[in-house]
Amino acid sequence: MVEGVKDTIPVRKGEELNIPVLEAFIKEYLEGIPDKPLMVEQFRAGHSNLTYQLSIGDWEAVLRRPPHGPVAPKAHDMNREYKILKELNPLFPSAPKPYLFSENKEIVGSTFFIMERKKGIVIDTEFPSSIEATPDLCRRISEIMVEQLVELHRIDYMNTELTKLSHPDGFMERQVHGWLSRCERAKTDEIEGFDFLKKWLIDSIPVSGTPTVIHYDYKLNNAMFSKDLTEMVGLFDWEMTTIGDPLADLGAAMSYWTQDDDPIMLKKGLGKAPITVNKGFFTRNEFIEMYAKKSGRDVSNIDFYVTFAYFKLAVICQQIYFRYKNGQTSDNRFAHFNHFVNSLIQHACNNIFK
Repeated sequence: MVEGVKDTIPVRKGEELNIPVLEAFIKEYLEGIPDKPLMVEQFRAGHSNLTYQLSIGDWEAVLRRPPHGPVAPKAHDMNREYKILKELNPLFPSAPKPYLFSENKEIVGSTFFIMERKKGIVIDTEFPSSIEATPDLCRRISEIMVEQLVELHRIDYMNTELTKLSHPDGFMERQVHGWLSRCERAKTDEIEGFDFLKKWLIDSIPVSGTPTVIHYDYKLNNAMFSKDLTEMVGLFDWEMTTIGDPLADLGAAMSYWTQDDDPIMLKKGLGKAPITVNKGFFTRNEFIEMYAKKSGRDVSNIDFYVTFAYFKLAVICQQIYFRYKNGQTSDNRFAHFNHFVNSLIQHACNNIFK
């Protein structure tokens, strides 16, 4: 957060925390907490895990917990995300420092972890009013996003606990078949083109290169920048992080990196168009080309990874819509996610024939 720009809202109905119980827990297990009452607000962004700002006097932190209701198998694993941050923070400072994890579901109704509260600017659909959004600034932000992704993929993880995250061999085969299974479990409607896309993905799986740490949810509104927008100071939502194919990470990033000539539903299916449609921001091709140059990786198969990423994003949105349609969340932001899912599937199919 930057001064004058509020990124939190009052806690949404049905997503409240038991403040007295949580306050007692924090003061028992964390050091240096002021003798003042706990205040809780909720971050307005995000569609999956629930994320809260905690403040006690001048002490601030962030709490993350899974969404309410049944969740997909292996999804929303708070202990896993906590362990990832514990290993990554010393190697990649943009990753927040985690403070503690708790599996005691009596505190907030689920497992959860608490981490540091970073300060800066998060850019999503518009710049703060105090910033002049020049094409040069937009290009620099694009460059930072590429550079930080390359740096993440350069991390030497072999002497850390991150080696236990995944078995990189067969990564893309597991990804394709795993996300196809998730899609079937969250199905609510028939989607035109799904059967064709399913067969194409299975038949087109490429051979992966050397595995790296991958964020797998790398997008502009998961990043936080310094007040002068010259460096990335935070990167959030490490839930899907693993050891795998770095081009899968690049492909996922490109599924979020909307550009001005994209279909209207892709640009505005979740509300206002992302800021990357503005003049000066890289196109996806420019982003990919700069990544290839700085990383030295062969990106000749990137079309597969981008197509798969659109499909994966569609499944994530479908899982959210499934929870909404089954009454597991009352958040009206999700009421029309089925239309966005359909648009993503069509865009994935179109990407095959571009």
